[in-house]
Amino acid sequence: MSNLRNSVRLMGHIGQTPELRTTTNGKKVASFSLATNDSYMDTNGQKVTETIWHTLIAWGKQAEFAEKYLEKGKEICIEGKINNRNYVDKSGQKKYLTEIIVSDILMVGPKEKKAA
Repeated sequence: MSNLRNSVRLMGHIGQTPELRTTTNGKKVASFSLATNDSYMDTNGQKVTETIWHTLIAWGKQAEFAEKYLEKGKEICIEGKINNRNYVDKSGQKKYLTEIIVSDILMVGPKEKKAA
């Protein structure tokens, strides 16, 4: 149960093609967004659907997989952990970020057809 302390699983659509970069010490990292939808009934009985955007960070082999196979609009499932961090921007304002550090990626949805 210790691995459940900071664990998240999400299923959604990729918001933009992953951006891959290499750190100064040679580690590969990919960042991209994932849209998930949440639906509920409002007080008038109307279904309301809200889109929630998540920032995903993938390292190493997961980053390489993201670069090779993921693109905007594809449906995926991910597993990872929540990470909070902060930084000071160029204007001196402190900014706070919540990101999902991806440990596993599963592609879902229809398989692409190969060209004949």
